[in-house]
Amino acid sequence: MTLVPSNDFLPEEKPAAFLDRDGVLNQDIGYLHETERLVWMPQAVEAVAYLQAKGYRVFVVSNQSGIARGFYSETEVDALHETMQGVLHRAGTRIDAFVYCPHHPEGIIERYRVDCSCRKPHAGMLLGLMERFPTSRRDSFLVGDRETDLAAAAAADVRGYLYSGGSLLDFVMGIVERDYTGGGA
Repeated sequence: MTLVPSNDFLPEEKPAAFLDRDGVLNQDIGYLHETERLVWMPQAVEAVAYLQAKGYRVFVVSNQSGIARGFYSETEVDALHETMQGVLHRAGTRIDAFVYCPHHPEGIIERYRVDCSCRKPHAGMLLGLMERFPTSRRDSFLVGDRETDLAAAAAADVRGYLYSGGSLLDFVMGIVERDYTGGGA
């Protein structure tokens, strides 16, 4: 599990928007790890900026079984996340932390062949972030594109929303304005 960037002094409890990566922030092309193949979902960058403007911490929580399967390395995932963060930074926004699970019980890489509590549908990634960053669960939510994402949200006691494409900005605005009366701000 990797956190980027970190801040060791975060006294203020804030709501969090947990976003799955593949299929939510970027197109799911299957085991994405090459920065040149990154294609953002429509208005994903704007969605991150909107959430931050509304007072949310924005976290990416992603299963990356391709590491356990030997398709790519953690270094390649970290480089992709740095590229994504660079795009967001140039747009005046950021992801507060990227967290991923490199494990899979059927992995071919021994050290990653684990059925762990961080792999969605388990809540380990979300719970770890909420432990590290003071979080208002009542005002937090997860956006994912699979039932396993929604199961992880339920296990972490936050609302989960299934995204199936289109403008991510419109999707998260609908959540915040409908269910959170203006979000955390």
